[in-house]
Amino acid sequence: MKIIICGAGQVGWQIARHLSGERNDVTVIDNNAELVRRATEALDVQGITGFASHPDVLDAAGARDADLIIAATHSDEVNMVTCQVAHSVFQVPRKIARLRSSAYLDAIYSDLYTTSNLPIDVVISPEREVANAALQRLSAPSTFDVETFMGGKVQLLGIVLENDCPALNTPLRQLSELFSTLRAIVVGVRRQDRLFAPEPGDQLFARDQIYVFAHRDDVARTMQIFGKPPLKQERIAIIGAGNVGLAVAQALEARPERVRAKLIERNRARAEYAADRLERTIVLNGDGLSAELLEEAAVPTADAVLAVTDDDKTNILASVRAKQAGAKLAITLINDPTLVPLMDALDIDAYINPRATTVSTILRHIRHGRVRDIYSIGDAEAEVIEAQALSTSPITGRAIRDIEFPEGVLIGAVQKGDRIVMPDPDTRIEEGDIVLIFALSKDVPEVERLLQVSIDFF
Repeated sequence: MKIIICGAGQVGWQIARHLSGERNDVTVIDNNAELVRRATEALDVQGITGFASHPDVLDAAGARDADLIIAATHSDEVNMVTCQVAHSVFQVPRKIARLRSSAYLDAIYSDLYTTSNLPIDVVISPEREVANAALQRLSAPSTFDVETFMGGKVQLLGIVLENDCPALNTPLRQLSELFSTLRAIVVGVRRQDRLFAPEPGDQLFARDQIYVFAHRDDVARTMQIFGKPPLKQERIAIIGAGNVGLAVAQALEARPERVRAKLIERNRARAEYAADRLERTIVLNGDGLSAELLEEAAVPTADAVLAVTDDDKTNILASVRAKQAGAKLAITLINDPTLVPLMDALDIDAYINPRATTVSTILRHIRHGRVRDIYSIGDAEAEVIEAQALSTSPITGRAIRDIEFPEGVLIGAVQKGDRIVMPDPDTRIEEGDIVLIFALSKDVPEVERLLQVSIDFF
C-alpha cells in the first residue's frame, strides 16, 4: 500500500515506523529538512522537504497513485488543506487529518467534513483522545495504564507491584494454579526499564510494572490479587482547563454517579470560559503549583488529581505537590517520553502519553479488515494487536504451544463466538477466532506474518 504521511514530528515518525515496518511504500513530508533526514535515515521511508499542502510537494511524494494520506502536521489548517488538495487534485481515496482546535470539532460543524465540503474521512482529535484516556485512568485508579479490547470484554491493566503484593516471588505458573478460575494473564513485565514477555517460570518482584489482560468481570479480583484494593473516585481535582481538562470535567459531570470536581486554571480568561461551560464543577483561577490554592481545591483529601496543563514540568511538579499534600492518586499528562522514567521516583501513580494515544488511534482507523484494534505500549516499546484468525494463517488450526511465536510475543485472550477464553498452551486457534496478542515492537512484523494481516487495511 502506498501511504503519504504529512508531518515528521513525533506522531508522524511513529506512524511511519509502524507502517514502513509492514512493507508499505511510505513517504514522509515535512518542511523541516532535519526531521525528514532523521526519518529517512532511521526508517525504510522516502522523504520530501516542503509544505504538505502544496500540490507540487504532494505530487513529488507520489500522491497521484497514493492509497492513503495522513495529515499530522502541527497546523490544523495545513492538515485540512492537505486533505482538500489530495482529494480535489489527486483523488487520493482515503484521508486522515489530525485537528486540535475545538472550533473545528464542535458539533455545529459536523457537516463540514464531507466529500462536497472538506473531504476528510477520519478526523483525529488528540485532546479528545487524551481526555478519553484520562477518564479510563480514572475508571481504574490503581493502574498506570488501561485499555479495553474485544468489545469491552477484556481490559489491559498496567499495575505497579508494591512490597505488600500477595503475588510477589511466586512463579507465574504457580499463580495460575492457585487462582485457577481467574480469567487474567500477565503478558508483559517492565523491570529496571526493560520490558519483556514473561515465561511461566518467571517470578514477579516489588516495583515491577506488569501488563495484565483480564476479563472485565474479573478486573476487581485481579487488582486485589496484585495488591490493589478498589478505590472510590468521589473527589477529583483537575489542574489545567485546556481542551483536555475541560473535556474531562464535562464528562465527569455527565456521569450518573455524583462526583465532586474542582478545576484549577492559571489563565483568568480561560478559567471564565471553563466556568461558563460547566454546571457543578468549581473553577478556581490561580497557579496549580500554589500550596494555598491546592488547599482551597481540597487536594489533600482528593481521591485523584489530574494534571493536564500544556507544560510537562508544571504537570509533574503539581502532581508531586498534590501527593505530598495527601492526594490518594496523581495522574500526569507527559508529552516528553524521556520524562517517563521519573514517574516512579516521584511517586506519580499514572501518566498519559498523548503521542502514544494519538498514534494508537490513527493506526486503529487504518487497520481495518482482519486487524480490529491496536494499542501502543509505553514509548512504542510494544503493541497489543486484536486480530481475526484467517483460514490461511499459520496459527489457524494449531494449539498455542505449537505456534512458533517469538520470545517477545504472548496471546492474552481468544474470543470464540461470544465466549472469551483465557488461553493455555493447549488452546487451539480456529478460523474466525479473535486473538489478542502482546508483542514487543521488534516482533510485530513476525506477528503480522503469522496473522497474514499486514496488507489487509481496508
